[in-house]
Amino acid sequence: MRWALLVALLLITAGCAYLFVAHPWWFPAGVTAQSATLDHGFNTAFLVLGSLFIAAQLVLATFLTMQKKKVSPRFAAGDWRLEIIWTVAIAALFFGFNISGAKLWSRMMPTAHHPIANAIQVEVTGTQFQWYFRYPGPDGVFGRTDPQKFARAEEGNPLGVDPNDPSGRDDILSTTLVLPAGENIDLQLRAQDVIHSLFIPAMRFKQDTVPGIEIHSQLDSLQAGTYEIACAELCGTGHYRMRAQVRVVSPEQFSNWLTTHEPSR
Repeated sequence: MRWALLVALLLITAGCAYLFVAHPWWFPAGVTAQSATLDHGFNTAFLVLGSLFIAAQLVLATFLTMQKKKVSPRFAAGDWRLEIIWTVAIAALFFGFNISGAKLWSRMMPTAHHPIANAIQVEVTGTQFQWYFRYPGPDGVFGRTDPQKFARAEEGNPLGVDPNDPSGRDDILSTTLVLPAGENIDLQLRAQDVIHSLFIPAMRFKQDTVPGIEIHSQLDSLQAGTYEIACAELCGTGHYRMRAQVRVVSPEQFSNWLTTHEPSR
């Protein structure tokens, strides 16, 4: 039994090491300014924590190979020096990753409650089971919403935009997130029913959308292309259908897209 456990332990360790080294399933190429920094953080974490994992597994395997001896039980007082060294090392590792991650997080989310100046404004709303993306139109102002009172997906108003609010009459609604390349983007994330999570792997972006809370986040220096959006939060029986696309186009194409999608009055 001991040798079977040893073989299983070594196979699991080797398999995990192969998956992290070979990356047969991994993120697509990054397309934002933060992608390289995020990837560096991931790689550093995997290298450090992966090395600790392999070391721990090898130590366990070593104990399994040792000859079993009958020894009388005795009390072990331990070594307080080793305890201090181990605790300090783990704390340094934890806070080091925390500080480096917080710096990047502050750049991606410079303000928690206010739009980013001179950025393209896009409202992202998660509903069961669809993503909706709203643009403020020529007036630059989003119309008021009251989902409980006005939301009628079958009538073309799934977000519940107040039909009596003039600011909402030119709002543009899309199920595809269309963005201009090279521009700063301010995403205003919301949810109508349950918690969803906007996940764009190519942009290394994942942020929950929470009912009753508006969350601002920033994207910048986007590269032209089409990228996948998924919901990374289990949000109900139709969770598997909650997918969409990001289309990053040139600023000229984006302006033309806005013009052609302006609602008729």
